[in-house]
Amino acid sequence: MVDFSRLKTVPTAEELMDRSLRRAAKKMRLKRNRKRADEEFIRAISSALHDRLVAIIQDLPEVDGLLPFYREMTEILIGRDRFKKSLGAVGWAAWQIRLIGSELARRARGAEDTGPVRRQAVARISSIVHQVNDALRFLNEARNQLRSLPDIREEFTVVVAGYPNVGKSSFIRRVSTAEPEVAEYPFTTKGIIMGHRKIGRESVQLIDTPGILSRPAEERNWIERQALAALLNVADIVLLILDPSETCGYTFDDQLRLKRELEGALQTPLVTVVNKADIKALEGYPNMSTSTGEGVEGVLSLLLRCRASPTSP
Repeated sequence: MVDFSRLKTVPTAEELMDRSLRRAAKKMRLKRNRKRADEEFIRAISSALHDRLVAIIQDLPEVDGLLPFYREMTEILIGRDRFKKSLGAVGWAAWQIRLIGSELARRARGAEDTGPVRRQAVARISSIVHQVNDALRFLNEARNQLRSLPDIREEFTVVVAGYPNVGKSSFIRRVSTAEPEVAEYPFTTKGIIMGHRKIGRESVQLIDTPGILSRPAEERNWIERQALAALLNVADIVLLILDPSETCGYTFDDQLRLKRELEGALQTPLVTVVNKADIKALEGYPNMSTSTGEGVEGVLSLLLRCRASPTSP
């Protein structure tokens, strides 16, 4: 499991060159013989840059080895192909810098005047590093996106779905008691809510998703695609919350259309409940009000019963 919060900042080409030049200059000053000093300088700068570029590659995750949810999120937020190509470009630069360093260090050893060789080494190495500056900048943006992803634990997971403003986040806030009680993560244009609840020996992980609208897949934006990624790859049970009062801003018919779509798409049980029962209750569904708290614990109990006997109410 990758700990995305520990991913390090990816430096720019200028930052890499600056740090490596300073490190090489320190080593150069330790040599009294000018020829040996220039040779050492070339080896030091090429080694420092090679090692730092390799470290960047090793720090970032191998996309194909990620869990399905994170692979899908990488595709949505970053683009896997571009991510892989950028890593490949950095790897190419590391290899080229090592070759150039070895070649010009040997040339400096046999040269009468090593100054031009040292300057040539810096120019060629700098050119290689700056050729992959766009890739470095992209990888740092990707790193920032990956760091925003929630830490999905290996425990029973309820993904809460529904139209925007039906009460998904407020439900999770109501039932979450684990520490931290509620953790918020940057997730596109809003923050998802992630909570945990222990009931005896039971541990439940609850994940809010951005609102999904009932419309063709090709019309769904990247926010909705992230919600679907969670539904399809993370959930043990999906809790769909409906708002028959329509104070969420969407018609109840549209919400029922989304229910039918999820029933046809999901491989996991779907539990459908009504929220805002203090405004308008509905027969045939479990009713609750995340505003007053009425019925909320009953919905949580229903989810736990579904865990023991997974059926779709």
